[in-house]
Amino acid sequence: MVTLKEVAKRARVSIGTVSNVITGSVHVTPPRRTRVLEAIRDLGYQPNHVARSLRLRRTGMLGMVISDIANPFFSQMVRGAEDAALEHNYLLLTFNTDDHIERERQGLAVLRERRVDGVLLVVSPARETPRHIAETLAAGTPVVCLDRVPRGAQVHSVTVDNVRGTRECIHHLLVLGHRRIAILTGSLSLQTARDRLRGYKQALKEAGVSVDPDLIREGDFRAESGYALARDLLCRPDKPSALFTSNGLMAIGVLKAVAELGLSCPQDVAIATFDDLPDSEILRPPLTSVAQPAYLIGYKGAELLIQTIESKKKPRTHVEIKLPTELRIRESTDGTRLRGR
Repeated sequence: MVTLKEVAKRARVSIGTVSNVITGSVHVTPPRRTRVLEAIRDLGYQPNHVARSLRLRRTGMLGMVISDIANPFFSQMVRGAEDAALEHNYLLLTFNTDDHIERERQGLAVLRERRVDGVLLVVSPARETPRHIAETLAAGTPVVCLDRVPRGAQVHSVTVDNVRGTRECIHHLLVLGHRRIAILTGSLSLQTARDRLRGYKQALKEAGVSVDPDLIREGDFRAESGYALARDLLCRPDKPSALFTSNGLMAIGVLKAVAELGLSCPQDVAIATFDDLPDSEILRPPLTSVAQPAYLIGYKGAELLIQTIESKKKPRTHVEIKLPTELRIRESTDGTRLRGR
């Protein structure tokens, strides 16, 4: 088995320089780095990661628990987290929960057993403060929550301004003349869904439009609930003139319901959504969306987690990073005619 000493001798550098090249912890001049990498390749050297993790008390692995890997928003988030992790010489292990709290508990337990250095977490809907998050923190494993912040948990987080993003989109619909605007929320046990509902109510209040509880429908952030809730609303005699969905997958369900009912968008009903799906511009009609930087959420979250892991001085309070959103107006709302309303 090739040793670190043999690599150093072949590259004509010290053992410390070889170690610095492998770990990336200290800058090494390009000529020396090139010689070390060539020596590693020529000798077939394989670093002993187990010994290194015991020495540094780190495994070089991060865990990531997400709610729905099939949702393009979370796929982009994973991509950002993985890129940031690789840039800092960490590997990322991903666990999907399908929004089941028991699977989330299981995922965190498995990651603690594998001794990951930290966890990126998208929490599942829960009516109470999840104890397993506190248990993970108490075990010395840092946690950064992405997109969703759990009730009562004092934890680092990277989110977007859900209230403001929703308020801007509802304001856009109000400016077009809509007054009966329905909102399809996600599970209101999630802070994300509650914040988007709050932005909806704020926009109506600012415009002097009363909030109709019958136009507020709770879903679960999945296409099936968007479809079912939209069908119910659009089959009513006093159907809304506009629908706002709290995420992109629910908007897909709404479009299906609109097509099945023989309605036109935006002539019969305008549609807007939180989330800018990768296919928003090629859908018919293209969807007006509140775009959130999914990739950046994952990237910033991983960077914050790595800083927490490697920092010798722990912050006294939890860090909250809130990123802006962007309203992208497209044909699903623009130029709507309200047909005699």
